[in-house]
Amino acid sequence: MDNKRRKIETFKVAIGILIVIFIGIQFIQPLRNQSTEVTSVHIERLYPVPQNVKGILTQSCYDCHSNNTRYPWYSRIQPGAWYMAKHVKKGKEELNFSDFGTYSIRKQRSKFRSMSNQVNDGTMPLSSYTLIHRNAILTEEEKKILIQWFDTMTDSLK
Repeated sequence: MDNKRRKIETFKVAIGILIVIFIGIQFIQPLRNQSTEVTSVHIERLYPVPQNVKGILTQSCYDCHSNNTRYPWYSRIQPGAWYMAKHVKKGKEELNFSDFGTYSIRKQRSKFRSMSNQVNDGTMPLSSYTLIHRNAILTEEEKKILIQWFDTMTDSLK
């Protein structure tokens, strides 16, 4: 019986330590990716973006691929906030609509072509994002709208 009591006490101490660690990490928050400024190199300042395309980009792309992420309530809970910050950082490294004008014309053309292909084959937006953000799932009509605009932009940059 004494061995069982020791195991229970050890278990309680371990749970207590885990709770303290979980609470402690809540105070270590990553930097937020939020800017209300639309810079002169933002894609919307460089190219005519139809309203329907802008709406789709805002809803399904900008959270990970711009300088302004909309943060839901759960983004303040660790370790999820760290995962989200890492995900946004990686997304912006691959494509950042806020800095699109800093890309060479060749790179812009390549990005438009890549976006068209990724939307067409369903790899963007990521399923890990749409799992929680159900409103970011692209309908067939939205895919057609985006692909047509991406292809038009690709052709216009030749």
